[in-house]
Amino acid sequence: MSNFACMKAEIITIGDEILIGQIVNTNAAWMGEKMNSIGVHVAQMTTISDTREDILNALKSATDRADIILITGGLGPTKDDITKESLAEFFNARMVFNKKAFEDIRKLFDSRGFKMNDLNKQQAEVPDNCTPLQNTAGTAPGMWFEENQCIYVSMPGVPYEMKPMITEQVIPMLRKKLGTDTIYQKTVLTQGMGESWIAEKISGWEDHLPSNVKLAYLPQPGIVRLRITATGNDKKQLEQQVEEEIIKLKKIIQDLIFGYDDDTLERIVGELLKEKNQSLSTAESCTGGYIAHLITSIAGSSDYYTGSVVSYANHIKERELGVNKEYLEKHGAVSETIVRQMAEGVKKKYKTDYAIATSGIAGPAGGTKEKPVGTVWIGIATPEKTLAQKFKFGNSRERNIRLTAVYALNMLRKEIK
Repeated sequence: MSNFACMKAEIITIGDEILIGQIVNTNAAWMGEKMNSIGVHVAQMTTISDTREDILNALKSATDRADIILITGGLGPTKDDITKESLAEFFNARMVFNKKAFEDIRKLFDSRGFKMNDLNKQQAEVPDNCTPLQNTAGTAPGMWFEENQCIYVSMPGVPYEMKPMITEQVIPMLRKKLGTDTIYQKTVLTQGMGESWIAEKISGWEDHLPSNVKLAYLPQPGIVRLRITATGNDKKQLEQQVEEEIIKLKKIIQDLIFGYDDDTLERIVGELLKEKNQSLSTAESCTGGYIAHLITSIAGSSDYYTGSVVSYANHIKERELGVNKEYLEKHGAVSETIVRQMAEGVKKKYKTDYAIATSGIAGPAGGTKEKPVGTVWIGIATPEKTLAQKFKFGNSRERNIRLTAVYALNMLRKEIK
């Protein structure tokens, strides 16, 4: 084995519940992102059922094409969890009682006031050729194997058990084992323009990136994330290199950039309001309280957010927000006039500095020729003015609600002075 730049990884997820669609395989996506962040190329993701034959076949196939094999699932205390026994068979190993693993399990039970049973004790048995990995959130230890010029890591399928095992143990062990390449990443968050339009706009900048710097487009509803990755030996030098490229990028798309890395619009809006000691209220129709949910998902939002009126029905718009009945009949609820009145009404009702209002046709039914499904009006009331903007999204109800919230929060962000 050499360094990260040469490494190929495969992720094997074990679980019938994934194959039959009971749960979504979020583990593989998360692990793929973590491997990419340290420069390991994930060449394949495989999902298999909880059977000895499928596990053995998957391990054999992965050995032929990958250097690092990450396995999740099948490490519980019940009879249908057979990953550990299958790994022992694959490596021709015998099961041994591991005192350290047993102590970790015992301490976990003691801390929670539970009593161990024989099945829990059996979880301290591991193949004799593995290095056990501590499970800080559960009872099944992880296992690290090195054989066939490969590294194999088996971990629980429960996300809150697997994730700290990856970040606190597996990644540091991989770094120590495989080399010194340094990876530095920074993600630029944009809103207001689609992926292809951004790509065209920044094509000149992208074409002149240094050879060790790569750009990836990561679109999601209403937002395009631009991940910049630099590879080298000196972390400080890489950080400086990426920052210099971002300065160039900002000169091209400054109006689209709203944050970096793990920022969210709801957090940024909250920070701006808190910093300026200003307040916000919302009046939601087509979003049904989703914007209020996003805002209040941020700890401390009570410092600046007063509340919402979910005015789904027209008579609620009239009664709670003071919307003019004649205007409703003349223009319809999905209109510039009404969304302006909604924003002004909730701002006045809750005595806030700013207000957001939404009214639209989320779908999949309810559209007309003049106002097809996906037609949305967003209104923003500020201390100085009220503005409104019309959008035409698509036919997916869930996506339309998400898009409306994203665009509304970004409109507000731009107005906070």
